[in-house]
Amino acid sequence: MKTEEIIAMLNEDLEGEHGAIIQYLTHAYAMGEGEMACEIEAIAREEMRHLDWLAEAIVELGDIPSMKRGKMRMEGKTVPDWMKQDVLLEEDAISLYKKHIEMVDDLKIKRLLKRILSDEESHRGDFIHFVDKAARERATDLRGDRKGKETDILNWGIEHEYTVILQYLLHSYLATNEEMKKEMQDQAINEMQHMGWLAEEMVSGKGTPRLEHMGIDKSVKMSDMLKADIKIKKEVAAEYDRDSKEVADAGLKKLLIRIRDHEIYHADVFSDLLKEVEK
Repeated sequence: MKTEEIIAMLNEDLEGEHGAIIQYLTHAYAMGEGEMACEIEAIAREEMRHLDWLAEAIVELGDIPSMKRGKMRMEGKTVPDWMKQDVLLEEDAISLYKKHIEMVDDLKIKRLLKRILSDEESHRGDFIHFVDKAARERATDLRGDRKGKETDILNWGIEHEYTVILQYLLHSYLATNEEMKKEMQDQAINEMQHMGWLAEEMVSGKGTPRLEHMGIDKSVKMSDMLKADIKIKKEVAAEYDRDSKEVADAGLKKLLIRIRDHEIYHADVFSDLLKEVEK
């Protein structure tokens, strides 16, 4: 295979991992706290690791990873139905990885795909188990149709956090400064926590999280990446501060203030990094 064909193949796999992450998180958040939801979130984290490996392989081949979201299977009205859709998504991934393993002649890439395939086969077994477990435990969709200012604030926060997770991950893959690479990865993990907190707050209040993202900065120069990241951090910290003053719920107010403070910290860290890379 030509290099550009391998890159296109890896990007297809990466987009599939992105779709799986969001599908599984959507299902986990909707179920609220509990053992099965935690297990599904753990599977989503494994898919995130796959996304990282694929992105790093694409950069090593000289290209930029796609941060598009691949196909999801969001049909079904009950938790057992969702788990069946998760089984089908894993079967889609297994078929695609097997096809790509046969196609690729690069031994390093073939080894990586085989490693990911073994996880996907395990995940399929987990979700098959969850179909019966969800029915047995009568797991239910805890989301509701709550509307209003607080719902808008939470969905705005989720959209922002999802966006910057993708942006920081992309910047971490493209950064050549090791300190910046590590910091971007750490901050992306922190933003994943924020997205989870906001989604859980939404579900606990009988709302429905909207897991969509805005456009991300695709700069390739490290100083430009950091300037874009600092800009969005400052804007978002100010928005969280405004929102915290508009909500009446004490728990939500506390959460928004906590995330605001994290955003301010991130902006300061990125500012220090910018000074380093501009030397």
